[in-house]
Amino acid sequence: MNCFRTLVFAIGAFALLACAQVRDPDVTAGEPNAGDIVILISIDGFRDDYLSRGNTPTLAALAAEGAHASMAPSFPSVTFPNHYTLITGLRPDRNGMINNRMEDPERSGIVFALPDRVVAADPIWWVGGVPLWVSAERQGVRSGTMFWPGSDYELHGVRPSQWRAFDQNMPSFARVDTLLTWLDLPADTRSNFFTLYFDLVDTAGHRYGPDAIETNAAAAEVDAALARLLAGLRSRGLGENANLVIVADHGMSAISDERIIDLALAPESARVIWDGPFAGVAPVQGHEAETESALLGRRDHGECWRKGELPARFHYGTHRRVPAIICLADRGWRYRSVQLPQYPGPNRGAHGYDPADPEMAALFIAHGPAFRAGVELTPFENVSVYPLLARLIGIAPEPNDGALEDTAAALR
Repeated sequence: MNCFRTLVFAIGAFALLACAQVRDPDVTAGEPNAGDIVILISIDGFRDDYLSRGNTPTLAALAAEGAHASMAPSFPSVTFPNHYTLITGLRPDRNGMINNRMEDPERSGIVFALPDRVVAADPIWWVGGVPLWVSAERQGVRSGTMFWPGSDYELHGVRPSQWRAFDQNMPSFARVDTLLTWLDLPADTRSNFFTLYFDLVDTAGHRYGPDAIETNAAAAEVDAALARLLAGLRSRGLGENANLVIVADHGMSAISDERIIDLALAPESARVIWDGPFAGVAPVQGHEAETESALLGRRDHGECWRKGELPARFHYGTHRRVPAIICLADRGWRYRSVQLPQYPGPNRGAHGYDPADPEMAALFIAHGPAFRAGVELTPFENVSVYPLLARLIGIAPEPNDGALEDTAAALR
């Protein structure tokens, strides 16, 4: 990413993140063209500037033939919060998915963490937002979720018409082929809105770093899977009727074990709920002043705030699940606590940093009959993907934090 583009992204992201407005549903959402389908595709951890590396020709062609933008993630710039934001249009502090790991005072002693499906199946974690597939099904638009955080569970009493429980070992091509089989269903049972999720690029970015050959190879594999999807759509006569919205949840930054901020907090004085590029700390009752004295303010390579005093542009700190103290490390640095298990194996990439940082910038591409060609959009917040999707599939959205105006220039 050249210096000019970096500056434009940073200025645009800061300006957008400073605006907080809850938007009412757009009840004038138009009907989609007969026969059109909408596929929301997430490439987890695909930093926007990966697109310029020359190893993703399918994505590059889709961007050139459609619309492209650098997209700012919501705070915190991690996986579950941003995927739930993309599908609900609500920032994490409002939809309740405030981190990949979290606690809730209404579930004392329970920790929500990505691998624990038993805990994650409790609807309490998800009820703060209404996923688009729920609204679609309620309004008569069938949906199929080929993986998406939250889609494993019945939410608000609704499941997608087609869905698969997440399996990280399922190859990229198999994910595409499963979605294509759903398109082979009879017209009266076939879905019109789909999600498709790839985690390969994020996994490689964490293990090897954003600039590693392995990360580039992972991006190339996903690109090949998208080429397979396009070929499958064409062979079914759907090549001209498919609107693809391709997103990432966040970017990736290089890290090293030499850039660690030690959260030297005794468990009897404070519990570290999570650590990493940003940390959440809950002082033990009676030890609040001691913990605040040890953490609050700007220190070497990071800054900590009381939950109600975070910068306004983060839109974070009002939800009951947010711990009393939140710390954010400078890019490339991490908080670490002996209270928590550490990431196994090599760990050379991370995200969770300031959403306005260009290295957190996420991919956005929109391609299909609904979109103009060759459009470079001004950087925008990812909350605005939701109203765009609702318009494409022809349903009235739930109240959300996004703005259709952010992507309107891309629409025909």
